[in-house]
Amino acid sequence: MNHQRRSVLKLGTALGLAVSAGFLTPMQAWAVQQQWNEKAFGATDVDSVVASLGGEGAVESDQITLIAPDIAENGAVVPVGVNSALPNTTEIAILVPDNPSTLTALFKIPEGSLPEVATRIKMGQTSDVYGLVKADGKYYMVHKEVKVTLGGCGG
Repeated sequence: MNHQRRSVLKLGTALGLAVSAGFLTPMQAWAVQQQWNEKAFGATDVDSVVASLGGEGAVESDQITLIAPDIAENGAVVPVGVNSALPNTTEIAILVPDNPSTLTALFKIPEGSLPEVATRIKMGQTSDVYGLVKADGKYYMVHKEVKVTLGGCGG
């Protein structure tokens, strides 16, 4: 079963209802759908994700803090956070190469905002977790292995 297809269909249905109810104009709904980066979310490794986001590779940086447990007792709810001390941070992404979709989350950071994100992700197995940051048009990363003792997502 293709869960990405299901998510896109749900988004389209929700946007259609919002337009019908007058909450959104058709142009606003179209703009939301255009923000979906199918190529990035379909990439299967870190380098492919960076390339699909418009980068030419990512370098390790000690200016990024990745907050994740060493051991996740339940892969269905793994708390992960990324903080960036890099100036002009515009995007923060969380990547898990051993998940069905390597790009797990992508956040746009508005100018003047603190470049800090936190969420919960699913992990099907032990894997490295990457914090990917775009700052001044370049990509930087940090990673750490998270051991999963109880599976969370199937492949």
